[in-house]
Amino acid sequence: MVGRVGRGLLVLVGFATGDTPELGRAMAEKIVNLRVFDNEDGKMDRSILEMGGGLLVVSQFTLYGDCRKGRRPSYSMAASPESARPLYQAFLNTLRDLVRACNISLSEGQFQAMMEVESVNDGPVTLLLDSEKNF
Repeated sequence: MVGRVGRGLLVLVGFATGDTPELGRAMAEKIVNLRVFDNEDGKMDRSILEMGGGLLVVSQFTLYGDCRKGRRPSYSMAASPESARPLYQAFLNTLRDLVRACNISLSEGQFQAMMEVESVNDGPVTLLLDSEKNF
């Protein structure tokens, strides 16, 4: 087992051609500040920084699979492994800095590896953060 998280967030992250380390840092800040955990009234009003818990981050280039044409996804928008690796590391480094002083564990998957990821959703809440729509 490479990474594990209890209560918290499973973050599947992919990078596109043209993405920058600055975008990765902005994504990390957005993720830890998203108010997606319930408060005492049952409203999503708390962030992982407030709730504690953990983050499990998994590199997932297939998020950029384009299925609009034909029956086979195209990954032409996904960043190459050579350019995605430093972006992924910058993203993780920012997350480490953001959660260091909080009661948040950070686990990560292995970059460019075949992994089995198991998830149990409490809700479920699944959100898509896209640089074209959210930043």
